Amino acid sequence: MIELLLFGSFFVFLLLGVPVAFSLGASAVVVLLTTDGLQVLDVVPGVMFPSLSSGTLLAIPFFVLAGAVMQHTGISQRLVDLAYMLFGRFSFGLAAVTIVAAFFFSAISGSGPATVAAIGAILIPALVRNGYKREHATSLVAASGSMGIVVPPSIAFIIFAVVAAEYQRVSISRLFIAGIVPGVLMAVAFFVAAMMVPRVRQVAVATVRGRAQSEGTPSILDDEHRASAKDIGLAFVRAIPGLLIPVIIMGGIYGGIFTPTEAGAVASVYALVVGLLVYRDLPLKRLPAVMLEAGVSTATIMFIVGLASLFSYVITVEGVASRVSEAVLSVTDNRVIVLLIAVVILLVVGAFVDAVSAFYLFVPILVPVLLAVGVDITTIGVFMTVALAIGLFTPPVGLNLFVATGISGARLSETIRGVVPFLLAAIVVLLLITFVPALSNGLPDLLGVQ
Repeated sequence: MIELLLFGSFFVFLLLGVPVAFSLGASAVVVLLTTDGLQVLDVVPGVMFPSLSSGTLLAIPFFVLAGAVMQHTGISQRLVDLAYMLFGRFSFGLAAVTIVAAFFFSAISGSGPATVAAIGAILIPALVRNGYKREHATSLVAASGSMGIVVPPSIAFIIFAVVAAEYQRVSISRLFIAGIVPGVLMAVAFFVAAMMVPRVRQVAVATVRGRAQSEGTPSILDDEHRASAKDIGLAFVRAIPGLLIPVIIMGGIYGGIFTPTEAGAVASVYALVVGLLVYRDLPLKRLPAVMLEAGVSTATIMFIVGLASLFSYVITVEGVASRVSEAVLSVTDNRVIVLLIAVVILLVVGAFVDAVSAFYLFVPILVPVLLAVGVDITTIGVFMTVALAIGLFTPPVGLNLFVATGISGARLSETIRGVVPFLLAAIVVLLLITFVPALSNGLPDLLGVQ
C-alpha cells in the first residue's frame, strides 16, 4: 500500500505537469501525512536541512561557479579553435571537433546542459555550414554534451557518493578517476555514430576565425590551407589555461594535495584568476551577474537535493527499499538479469527525470539489490551515471535536447529522429561498462585510488 501511494502519487503529480523536484517532495509528504499525520511538520525540515548541510555537497557550488566563470571567459571558443587545428582537416573532422570540444568542456563544467550551451552556439552553425542537416548538428551537440556528467569533475558522481554512503562508502576521488575511461568510450562511440549520419553535401572545412583573428595571430585557416605546426602551437598556447583546469583538479586530488571539495574551491578561484587577469574577457562589472547565475544554478540543484532526500527518506524508513529488494531477489538472483533490469529502469527514468532526482529515487532501491548480487559499488556509480547521462538526450524530456534546439532553432521532432544513432551508440557503451567492471575500476585500481 505504501509503495502504491508513494510511486502512484509521484507519477500523478508528473502527469499533472508538476516539476520533478516538487513531485518527489509532494509524494513523500502524502505518505508521511498518511503514516505520521501532523508529525510531518517536524519530519520535513528535520530531513531536508541535514541533507543540505553535508560537507561533501559543498563541492557543488564551487564547481558550478568555476563552470559559470569559464563559460563567460571565451574558454569554449579557444578549445574549439584548438580542436579545429588538430582535427578539422580530416574527413568528418568537424564532428570530431564537436566531440573533443565537448569532452574538454565537460572536464570543466561537470554539467551536461552547461556543456551544450558553451559549445552549441559555436559549433551548430559550423556543422550546418559544413554540410550537416540542422537536426543532425543539433543532435550531435546534444549527445556530446551528455559527457558533462561522466567526465570528471562530475556533480552527478558527488551526488551518488552522498546518497550511496548509507549502503556502502565510495570516495568521490575514485568515482572521478573511474569516469575517465567511460567518458573516452562515449566520445569514441559518438564519433562512430557521427560517421553514419548523412550529410547534405561535402564541403571544405570551415575557417577558424573569431578568437584568433581578434587577437591578431596568424592561426587562421583558409578553406584551401591546412594548419601549420605554428598555428597548432599558437592555438594550444591560447587554450592552456582551460586545459589546465582538469589537470589541476585531478592532479591535486590524486596527489593528495586537496580533497574533491577543496578541489572545487581551487577550480573556482583559478577560473576567476583566468577570467579577470589572464584572458581579461570577464570585466569586473559582469562579475555580479556571473555570481548570480552560479548562485541560481546551485540553489536549483540544492532545492532538488532537499526534496529528493525527503523522498529517499520515506523509501528507507517505510521499508519500501527493503521490500522491493527482497521482491526482486526472490524472483531472480542472477547477476546478469538484475543488471539488465537496472539498466532498463535507469534508461526509462533518465528520459523523464534529471540525474540528481533519479539518484535519490533509485539508489535506495537498486544499490542494495546490486550489492547483494556482487556488483562493485564503483561500477554501480559509473553505470548509473552513464545511463542517466543518456537520459539527457533521450526524448521526450532530455534536457540537452531542449538546450540544443533552443540554440539551433531546429524543431524538436526532427532532432529526435537525428539523435537515434547517438542513442544506440551510447547504449552499447553503457552495456560494456555495466558488464565489464574493469572499464570503470581498472584506472583507479592502477593508480591506487580508494
